[in-house]
Amino acid sequence: MRKHFLLIMTTIMILAAALLTACGNTEGNTNNDNDNDVAQVTTITDMAGREVAVPNKVDKVYTYGSSGQISTIMLYCLDPDKLLGWNYELNDLEKAFILEEYHDLTVYGMGDSVNYEAIIADGPQLVVTAGKLDENAIADADAMQEQLGIPVFMLSGDLQDSAEAFRLFGQIIGNEEAGNALADYADKTFAWLDEAVAAIPEDAKVTVYYGNGENSLNTAAAGSTSSQVLEMVGAVNVADLEAGSGNRMDISKEQILAWDPQVVILNGEPKQDFTANMAVESFMADPDFANVTAVKNGQVYGSPKAPFSWIDRPPGPNRLIGLYWAFATIYPDYADFDLDATIREFYQLFYHTDLTDEQMELLLNA
Repeated sequence: MRKHFLLIMTTIMILAAALLTACGNTEGNTNNDNDNDVAQVTTITDMAGREVAVPNKVDKVYTYGSSGQISTIMLYCLDPDKLLGWNYELNDLEKAFILEEYHDLTVYGMGDSVNYEAIIADGPQLVVTAGKLDENAIADADAMQEQLGIPVFMLSGDLQDSAEAFRLFGQIIGNEEAGNALADYADKTFAWLDEAVAAIPEDAKVTVYYGNGENSLNTAAAGSTSSQVLEMVGAVNVADLEAGSGNRMDISKEQILAWDPQVVILNGEPKQDFTANMAVESFMADPDFANVTAVKNGQVYGSPKAPFSWIDRPPGPNRLIGLYWAFATIYPDYADFDLDATIREFYQLFYHTDLTDEQMELLLNA
């Protein structure tokens, strides 16, 4: 991203100057001492420890992140009216669960394809990013803040930091009620999960393989972000690979046979319109996997992913509902809650929609 900034520096600086001039003539951003419209800011420490001058009035927020569109999802959950735009074009499945009035927001791109000129022209008061809070991410945020002339606020994208992140996000955009509601849900979920996992005897722990891609031979290493949901619910990730081997990696059919997982959860390949259920059908029909315990017992499942994945890709708070689903799927004898009702509650609170029976069917079978 830093290289991309250097390539567009001249254009950005020109547009930023134009934006600042324009902002100087808008309500709430004038330096005229004769009225009460002087711009007001509050210095707030973000989750990376940076002090950021956050405008007291925030109408539009540009969101980005190195770990996918985590902050975009968070803002849609918190206050979709303040979402400046999407990071990519929504597909039909995502649109089926996103409110229609937000389908056609501007698409700004991701990575090196971000249209910074369009972002500046659209005039957000704040930029928010969520993901890893390492030195590289901090350097990128500082560079973006300097070049765009817009404050950049950093949040942790770690699932277990969801409550703190939602509370802080709600505070900086002026919607503490929504931020607290989503944070309370996260706190409730983690409290339930701690008790639920503690109730599972060690000798009842289940081994799980998590597969991605059209051949389901891309997996998530134990301890990685991509396998976090499965491990948090007490499953034993069979991909206990060498440290430093990466978040996800390709493996062979022979490796799956050697691991012989009791449960298989598949994600499919969203980029190729290869759904999770397609992946399940292919895996179950593959004669090479006929003797895998999960196949013999009919315990191969597709991970729901509408509008955003319940397990991974992106690794954001959209996975909170994945904790309930994964626990109920892997440990049905220990799941003392109504999964259907839990899903409907989550979608109403986070995605602002009351699921119809048709949507529920699509959600669990896409």
